[in-house]
Amino acid sequence: MLYYVNINAPREGDGSKERPFRFINEAAKIARPGDEVVVAPGVYREYVNPLYAGKEEARITYRSEKPLAAVITGAELLTGWKKVKGTTWTARVNNGIFGAYNPYVEKVEGDWYFSPIIRHTGAVFMNDLMMYECGSVEECEAGKPDPHAWTQEEAKYLWYTEQDGNETVLYANFHGKDPNKQKVEISVRRNCFMPDQTGIGYITVSGFTITKAATTWAPPAAYQDGMIGPHWSKGWIIEDCEVSNSRCCGISLGKYLDPENDMYFFHKKVKSPTQMERDAVCRGQYHGWLKEKVGSHIIRRCNVHHCEQTGIVGRMGGVFSTIEDCHIHHICNSQQLGGAETAGIKLHAAIDVTIRRNHIHNCIMGVWLDWEAQGARISQNLMHDNCRPEGREQARGAMFSTDIFIEVGHGPTLIDNNVLMSPVSITIPSEGIACVHNLVLGGFSLINSGVDSVVNGQREPRYTPYHIRHRTEVAGFMTILHGDDRIYNNLFIQAYPITDKERKPTDAEHQAVGTAPFDIFPTYEEWYAPFMPGSRPDMGALANVHFGHLPVWVDGNAYFNGASVCKHEKHKLSDKRSKVTIALEEKDGKYCLKTNVYSKLKDFADGIICTETLGKAFEPEQRFENPDGSDIVFDRDYFGNHRGTKTIPGPFASAEDAEKILY
Repeated sequence: MLYYVNINAPREGDGSKERPFRFINEAAKIARPGDEVVVAPGVYREYVNPLYAGKEEARITYRSEKPLAAVITGAELLTGWKKVKGTTWTARVNNGIFGAYNPYVEKVEGDWYFSPIIRHTGAVFMNDLMMYECGSVEECEAGKPDPHAWTQEEAKYLWYTEQDGNETVLYANFHGKDPNKQKVEISVRRNCFMPDQTGIGYITVSGFTITKAATTWAPPAAYQDGMIGPHWSKGWIIEDCEVSNSRCCGISLGKYLDPENDMYFFHKKVKSPTQMERDAVCRGQYHGWLKEKVGSHIIRRCNVHHCEQTGIVGRMGGVFSTIEDCHIHHICNSQQLGGAETAGIKLHAAIDVTIRRNHIHNCIMGVWLDWEAQGARISQNLMHDNCRPEGREQARGAMFSTDIFIEVGHGPTLIDNNVLMSPVSITIPSEGIACVHNLVLGGFSLINSGVDSVVNGQREPRYTPYHIRHRTEVAGFMTILHGDDRIYNNLFIQAYPITDKERKPTDAEHQAVGTAPFDIFPTYEEWYAPFMPGSRPDMGALANVHFGHLPVWVDGNAYFNGASVCKHEKHKLSDKRSKVTIALEEKDGKYCLKTNVYSKLKDFADGIICTETLGKAFEPEQRFENPDGSDIVFDRDYFGNHRGTKTIPGPFASAEDAEKILY
């Protein structure tokens, strides 16, 4: 069945082409497997709540008739502003418009929210700019930007809210602009396109602009909402959409609502936050966390930007998913929301998740995979400027910055063929990580650190789960021993000055580039010696080894501009004399590299890396392989070009390839 929707139709219809529905949700109430909903250009101020699931062989498709011309928004226009003082104006809104959810009463708060300042889930927008919330009318009138905000010019546009009986009172400083002559909106609805029930799977959402919802803070042991998402289901495709201006999260890949574990620490406090997260994983099995029921979503060719917690978030509901060919940028730039769930992409339990060919920049972090990144692969991405602008201090409660952060996972996790250009490139308080054929301009950080706590004078290990291979069922729990990493055929260039020489590899935002931080780990031969065949299986004697560092493998890398070299590495190129230059240039929205590094490589060459080379991640005893269990041969580069029988370090098969448009 084909249904038509047109907000500009003269009156409500029956969904036919001649008499279309005026709202998308009318079609969402009746669309069944195999149906398609075609939406005409226009602004749809509504919440779309699909009632029925599609089937793998008969999806339900929602399609914008003209790409990005159908706008689903959580906001309403607000007119009738009256001047108060100077450049500050006020307006009143009857609370009846909000129903049971008033975003100007509801707070952004919960587990893992660290900012000392609590904001509201609502927001005020002027000409599609999310204005900055402040704490008083006086602060609003002063109109001074938050010094931590990444874009100071935007941060001077302030708003404040208070309640007066059955009305929400808003104040806003428009700095000389007349709000009655601008497009001023306020977010009203919590979501734009997201089922309120679980199990509504196999839906395609194609070509929409989705914007301005009053989303809530989305920590992992809580219901995670976004402006759009599958809730807790299987097989969604979100493609060719623009997703922007969420108060918290843009796209949510899930988690189910579990009242017994929802915001557990925030409400009860009696269990440690880490135990709360372990509970959430195990309770997930009870709630149907199986490969057959949850995950396997595709997000592709989406432009996700200007969201203040994450661009894409998920806890367990995103397993076996693919995020590809997306542009993800300007995430958490206001620095108004602070906590441990902020990044361009922030996923817990990214089991067999593939993140490839994305352009991720100007985010507080690029990609953050937390717990259980087992089988995850981050490949062929361009990441840069995922850091605070120069001169901006870290806001209280805000996270540090890096391109890629893999936290307390046991692997196998692959980071390959990426261009990583931020001052901190790879943060891995984890084990079982393979870094292959990357261009790395920033440091490694949180090496042998960032995992356990010392409480009451004793170490409190952070045990995290690992899983049955290519499944969600938990196979065991273990603390992070550190090591078990593979670093092959990368190109390391110290491209930035080290502004804080006191920082060590165990710290966040360690700026020194290179592999010397891995000197502390044993080689495989050193580590395996106590386990050699014929040795006596003495449990007590082997305890130190069982809880000691795991081995690392480092080979085939090239180092320039003083980048450090791991003492274990034998086949390498370390050029301490040449001055390598490298820059990312942008013209008409296209990005390319300008560098002389390939003339410095000369005849240095590497062998081809494959699954057999990398072996198995220690704890899950799982190979670095494709989600279907097949081998990976790293004979294709950033662009997918073939490398041949031998190759050079870094993400490009040849010097000529490095000069092509990256994105």
